[in-house]
Amino acid sequence: MSIDRLIDQSHVVVCCGTGGVGKTTTSAVLALAAARRGRNAVVVTIDPAKRLADTLGLEELGDTAREIARDRWDPSGIAPPAGRLSALMLDTRATFDGLVHKHAESPEQAERILANRFYRNIAGALSGTQEYMAMEKLHELHDEGGFDIIVVDTPPTRHALDFLDAPARLTRLLDNRIFRLLMVPSRRSLRLASLAVQTFLRTVAKVIGSEVIDDIVAFFRAFEGMEQGFRERAVNVLELLAAPTTAFVLVTSPRRDAVGEAEFFAERLRESELSVDALIVNRVHPDFGVQSTPFELRARAREIGRREIAVGETEASARLALRYENLADYVSLAQHERDELARAGDRIGAGVVTFVPSLAHDVFDIAALDAVGRHLVG
Repeated sequence: MSIDRLIDQSHVVVCCGTGGVGKTTTSAVLALAAARRGRNAVVVTIDPAKRLADTLGLEELGDTAREIARDRWDPSGIAPPAGRLSALMLDTRATFDGLVHKHAESPEQAERILANRFYRNIAGALSGTQEYMAMEKLHELHDEGGFDIIVVDTPPTRHALDFLDAPARLTRLLDNRIFRLLMVPSRRSLRLASLAVQTFLRTVAKVIGSEVIDDIVAFFRAFEGMEQGFRERAVNVLELLAAPTTAFVLVTSPRRDAVGEAEFFAERLRESELSVDALIVNRVHPDFGVQSTPFELRARAREIGRREIAVGETEASARLALRYENLADYVSLAQHERDELARAGDRIGAGVVTFVPSLAHDVFDIAALDAVGRHLVG
């Protein structure tokens, strides 16, 4: 699997990595490259920062995929006509609301849930909600979006692990004994619940108030008949992540802590019987296009110094020799860095390791994405 094949053949590409390593930029570059090859591509971010919108030249991104005008990403007009590029940013609350409407047995049931005070408080704030809704959005785009390739820009690494574990956590919640007891249909009194549950609720009510408990019980009861739909979608998402057309791309930098995070993430993927398809290392030292080895460059520096001294140009020869020595140091550093990162790629088990050198400018528009893309995908 090369980066080119990954772009041409994958249906879902999940970009993961620690913060500040260029994950959002990499996601945008992959989606842009896919669109220019004639694929209908969408890039999704669950990062509330506006980096993706700014880079794509958009004032804002919403929860619905927004197609980007072709003249922005294909100014030369050479991309195949079928190519399209869209982007969206996850809105946890809007996605949760849509999920309720989708699974409710009637509009009335949906409205009961949406109007519930407990639901309004937790829809965008409960731990794990954002990660599960990201998975729901991925499933929605896969099932209904009509996209050829979906590139997902995840949060920093350890939160991305929550992102991957979200479907299983939901299934565990639905199987929890307390949850199942709270789901006793409303036509039956809570008195029919076990004494343990009643005792538990009374104890909690003393701390947070009986009205809150009533809201919580009403919230869970309002979900009567819907849990199977949630369970099925969680299973479908797990199947989608394990599909051969889903690729995991780890993005890192030469920093020791970033590489350590990448190795940690790869290990967790292996525990889930998933693998890393590509390791992309951003901001490595450039190789300067030099074919000579550091040893040859230093020998050249000594030769220049001796030759120029013979004709009396001592100062000029010293400056030039110093520059050759400096170049030898940089080339040696770049080679050592790439060798170390290649070994990290072997430990991670990445199918391909790709390096993107440090650029002289920030990535803030399509032209800057192209500069990264030339190193990443050619």
